[in-house]
Amino acid sequence: MPITPGTTLRWLSKHGLARVGIRAAARKGDPQAAFLLDPERRADPYPFYATIRERAPIVAGGFLLATARHDVATAILRSDAFGVGFHSRPVPAPVAVLRRLGQFHRPIGPVDPPSMLVVDPPEHTRYRKLVSKVFTPRAIEALRPRIAEVCDDLLDEVASRPGGRADLVAEYASLVPVTVIAEILGVPVAMRQQFLRWGAAAAPTLDIGLTLRKYAATEVAIRRSNDWMRGHLRRLRAEPGDDLLSRLVQVEDDRARLTEDELIATAGLLLAAGFETTVNLIGTGAALLIAHPDQRESLGDDPGRWRNAVEEILRYDPPVQNTGRICRTETEIGGRRVRPNSVVSVMIGGANRDPAVFADPDRFDVTRANAREHLAFSGGVHYCLGAALARLEGEIALRSLFARYPGLALAGEPHRRPTRILRGYDALPVRLAAATAPGPR
Repeated sequence: MPITPGTTLRWLSKHGLARVGIRAAARKGDPQAAFLLDPERRADPYPFYATIRERAPIVAGGFLLATARHDVATAILRSDAFGVGFHSRPVPAPVAVLRRLGQFHRPIGPVDPPSMLVVDPPEHTRYRKLVSKVFTPRAIEALRPRIAEVCDDLLDEVASRPGGRADLVAEYASLVPVTVIAEILGVPVAMRQQFLRWGAAAAPTLDIGLTLRKYAATEVAIRRSNDWMRGHLRRLRAEPGDDLLSRLVQVEDDRARLTEDELIATAGLLLAAGFETTVNLIGTGAALLIAHPDQRESLGDDPGRWRNAVEEILRYDPPVQNTGRICRTETEIGGRRVRPNSVVSVMIGGANRDPAVFADPDRFDVTRANAREHLAFSGGVHYCLGAALARLEGEIALRSLFARYPGLALAGEPHRRPTRILRGYDALPVRLAAATAPGPR
C-alpha cells in the first residue's frame, strides 16, 4: 500500500509525535503511558482503572490527566468548561505547520472536523439540531418490528451452519446493527460486508499513537467510504427515498442545510457509530450471559428484565472505554485546578465500576437497580445520538438469540479486537446446541 506525503504529514501531527511522547513517558515510569503500550493489561483494563480511581479524583500523568471516578467523569462530560475541539488546541509551531500541510486532500473521518465527535457548540449545536429532526425517539421505536425480523432472519441462517457451530460476531452480532443502520440510511443492504470492512479499518482512528502503516490503512478505508457516500448523496438528492438520510439531505433549520462535507461527516459517523459500538454490545452481552448462566436464566421472557440486562452489560464492560476532553477555560473539578488546553482522559470503563455508585461493582448482575446510571453513552451535549437505537438493538438481538438457543455455549476461545478505545470481540465461536422455534414477530 503506497503511503502519500499527505498521509505521512497527517500521521505525524496526529499519531507520530504522540507515539514518541507516550514511549518517553513510559520510560520515565508514567503508568498511563505504560498502560497504553501493554496489550496484556489492556485485555483486562479494570484493575488499572481501579488504581487510577483510588489514587485521586484526577490523576496527572506525563502527557494528560485522567479520571476513573463516576462523579468527576460526569461533571467533566457535562461541563461547558470542557470540549472536544482538539484540532483547535494550541500546539508548537512545527506541529501547526504539519497540521496545515496535512489538510490538503484529507479524507473526512470520524475524528476529523466537521464530525460531531470533534466539534463544540455552536457548530455542534447546529449539526445536532438538524440531525435530531430526523433521528427522533419515535422514528427509532418504530424500528422495533423490523429489528426483530432482522434478528430472526439471521438466526435462521445461523441455524443452517454445519456442525451446529458459528462465529457469533461475524454471523450475527455484526450483521444485526449493520443491516438496520444500512436501511435507516437508505444504503444497499447488499453492501453490508463492505461497510463492516470499512468500519473495522477506520475504528483504530479513535486510538492514539497508531503506526504509520495502520494509520495509512485507515485513511484508505475512510477515503473509499467518503467517495461512495458522495455518490450516494447525489442519488438521494435526485431521487429521495423514505429513509432517514434522504430526510437529512432535505431538512432545513432556519434555512441552514448541512454542507456536503458536513453531510459526509454526519452520514459516515451515523453509519459507523450505528454498528461499530452495537456490534460490541451484542457480542460482549452474549459472552457475559454465556459465562454467567445464572444471570441468563433469571431473565426469562420479561422484556423489562432484558432492558435492564442491556444496561448492566453497558455498565460492566462498555463498548467505548474512554473519551477525551480538552479544558476550554480554567476551572476546578475534583478538587483540582485544571488549566486551559489540558487534556483529560475520562475512563468510562472505570467510572462504570466506581464503588461509590455501584455496590459490588465487579459483579455482573442483570437485576442491578441502578445499572442505567452508567456513562457508556457519555454525557452532556455529546451524549450519544444513537443511544436509543443501540439499546433497542441490544435488547432485541440478545433476547432473540437466547430464546432461540437457550443452551448457547462457547466452542473456542473468544478473540478481543485490538483497539483501545473500542472494546469488544472480533471473533466469538459458539456451539448452538438445541434450538427452539422463533417467537411471533
